[in-house]
Amino acid sequence: MAHSSRITFSSAAARAAVVDDDDLDEEPGEVIESAPPLRVGEEREIHPTGLRKKLLRSGRGWETPVFGDEVTVHYVGRLMDGSKFDSSRDRGEPRTFKLGNGEVVSGFDHGVITMKKGELALFTMASDLGYGSVGTQGVPPGADLQFEVELVSWLTVVDICKDGGIIKKIMSSGDDVQAGELDEVTVKYQVRLSDGRLVAESPQEGSEFYVNEGHLFPAFAEVLKTMRRGEKAVVTVQPQYAFGVHGREGNNGFQAIPSDEVLSIDVELVSLKPVLDVNSDLMVLKKVLRSGEGIHRPKEGEAVRIKYTAMLEDGTIFEKLGFDGELFEFVLDEEQVVAGLDQAVGTMLKGELSEVTVKPQYGYGNNEAKRDLAVVPPCSTLIYQVEMVDFTKEKEPWEMSGPEKIEAAEKTKKAGNDLYKIGKFKRAAKKYEKAVSYINEDEPLESGEEKLVKSLRIACWLNHAACCLKFNSFHDAIKQCSKVLDIEYHNVKALYRRAQSYIETADLDLAKLDIQKALEIDPQNREVKSLQMTLKQLELENNKRDAKLYANMFVSSRKDTDIALKRLKVEKANVEEVQAMEYEHSAARTEIEKSQEAVGDSGVQTMEI
Repeated sequence: MAHSSRITFSSAAARAAVVDDDDLDEEPGEVIESAPPLRVGEEREIHPTGLRKKLLRSGRGWETPVFGDEVTVHYVGRLMDGSKFDSSRDRGEPRTFKLGNGEVVSGFDHGVITMKKGELALFTMASDLGYGSVGTQGVPPGADLQFEVELVSWLTVVDICKDGGIIKKIMSSGDDVQAGELDEVTVKYQVRLSDGRLVAESPQEGSEFYVNEGHLFPAFAEVLKTMRRGEKAVVTVQPQYAFGVHGREGNNGFQAIPSDEVLSIDVELVSLKPVLDVNSDLMVLKKVLRSGEGIHRPKEGEAVRIKYTAMLEDGTIFEKLGFDGELFEFVLDEEQVVAGLDQAVGTMLKGELSEVTVKPQYGYGNNEAKRDLAVVPPCSTLIYQVEMVDFTKEKEPWEMSGPEKIEAAEKTKKAGNDLYKIGKFKRAAKKYEKAVSYINEDEPLESGEEKLVKSLRIACWLNHAACCLKFNSFHDAIKQCSKVLDIEYHNVKALYRRAQSYIETADLDLAKLDIQKALEIDPQNREVKSLQMTLKQLELENNKRDAKLYANMFVSSRKDTDIALKRLKVEKANVEEVQAMEYEHSAARTEIEKSQEAVGDSGVQTMEI
């Protein structure tokens, strides 16, 4: 490649010809993206500055480079009269440069970002996008230009930390699976110093580790999180993101890394095992060992059939189910297995094999558990290797007929009632919510179903509110009661439970309104009367507290006033005393002066007051 290529800016030409992207009304490429693709032989303006493009040969695929990418092109530059002033083809070597880096004229940059790999195009640009009023060798000042450009290839360049500290150049793209912070990955790498010396290398089959461990150095995790499975890249790491001023001692037969050394890393993401943080608290982690099929996962209330081996962290197996010809079956969200396993299985696809790590909070907690093959000590972390063999998929509401929806809602409501009776309030609330989902008010109903559906909705909303009161979710209770009152404003239960919630949230005025409405409808309702007494007691306590607060404020204000008066009296007395002392001092000086006048210089000594 000839470094003297004349499409490179001189500093003067750059100042004269560069178009500031901040001054443009549209993003680069916006015009062409909003227009139909060019056909071979067709010409069109592709930039608001007047840059025109004529397609001479179509490219491959659909991707185009962006500013920051490293592109390789062949080009021929001509004046408008056809005279050639520059050509990479004449030199027999394509030109490689970084887009948007000021290495070529602006029009060239903006043209290339519209091209696909292998494409050949002719760009016509005004002098403002070329060499401007300065010109260059073979190009007069103010000359319009044409460039015939072939996009040979390009490498995507990523500034990972947005400060130039870690630059990744993608040599080979991977598939659609990108590494995550918790994933377990297999990586091949070679680390070299700026002089080419090898200072670290993975085994031939690659190194296996978790992304968030960093492995080579902490910032290596940031590199891996931008990579896709199968991707190969060259990464340049500045010292502040590598080993800094301290460097690294030699190890595993490799030389030491000096201080403030820039590293060049050839890296390949060979494979990865995705890790899911099931509850977003790092307490239940699912690592996929074998991907499943399809897109459907089991839902709450559906029966799943699995095989699993359960062990402690030291490898002790305490349970093994589903391997003796009969699969282990349980219903999700019915507390038939430990919570962590239940929640992880709910994220699995049919045929998936995963390793699930469950912390004590979602396992057996502080309790000892006697299982089939061993005793699980208190506070144990559990590890399950689980295979999702199959699950029974329930009908979706949209797949059901009207009677089927009502039947499903009634059955689910009854399950919620059973859970409420044994104190499982949160699970009961989920059942009531699910029951309502079967009988959406927006769906058409057959004759005679409206009344039944309305009563079912109201019952589920009221029961849901009762559950929310039990686990102190008062704002949710208010929402459920308000749904009832929107369609049945005289419902005493809804008014009563909403008033309870308002009291708990200290909205006493709103609670008072609901209680008054409830008593207007049912003046003898004992529960509402009792709640009214509670409200009056709270109002009385609030009034007393307010009165005491205001009294303290008044007393404090009076005390401040008394103190101020006393201070004024003291200051007045002090002033009077000072004035008296000054008077005495003046009188004494007068007597001394008179005495001095009488005796002349007789050596009388005076004492200053």
